[in-house]
Amino acid sequence: MHFPHLFEFLELLQENNSKDWMDENRKYYHEIRDSHIAWLEQMSLKLAEVDKEYTPTTGKKAINRINNNLMFHPNKPVYKDHFGAGLDQLSKQGDFYLHLGVNETFIAGGYYKPNTDLLSSIRDAIDYNGDELQKILNKESFQNTFGGLIKTGNELTNSPKGFSQDHKHIDLLKYKTFAVEKSLAKSEIFSEHFDEQVISIYQEMLPFRRYLNKAVTV
Repeated sequence: MHFPHLFEFLELLQENNSKDWMDENRKYYHEIRDSHIAWLEQMSLKLAEVDKEYTPTTGKKAINRINNNLMFHPNKPVYKDHFGAGLDQLSKQGDFYLHLGVNETFIAGGYYKPNTDLLSSIRDAIDYNGDELQKILNKESFQNTFGGLIKTGNELTNSPKGFSQDHKHIDLLKYKTFAVEKSLAKSEIFSEHFDEQVISIYQEMLPFRRYLNKAVTV
């Protein structure tokens, strides 16, 4: 994958964000998309080598649509400013997510604003064994990579229903999103060592994601 070409396409798309432009450049779009899918396929194979529990994910399954959903977000542009893809898709919400965009580039994972049932399962897991999650979050290399859980601004100010305000892990229980992310510079993405960096981030995030996936499936 020649990532500079991917970003060149995205920049052009944002300058000409219309169906007419996309129709005229459909071949160009598919060349970039197909190249990215091929890279995702290879990355999936590499991640499977380092994680025996990895869920095989094809590039076509991993990559997200580039169209914005205008039915629910009518004020958004026709097309997104990024290519998003989720690998290790045991569940769509809990996948290993790669976001390569004009304005933001990052790798993330976990559960971003999970539905009520998933959130309840995660909180039950914290109530039962929050020490394990706290240990994962406190690990020095984890902190250096992700800096802690993503804060969305919708964290609770009081304890969630069914939990005491003096609960040992009340700070964790107040979260409504359980996800982390690592921002990337384009220079890192363009580096010949980018694949190795992706694998390293995946491995650092893995205990966190496995804890959450177990919480919502047990």
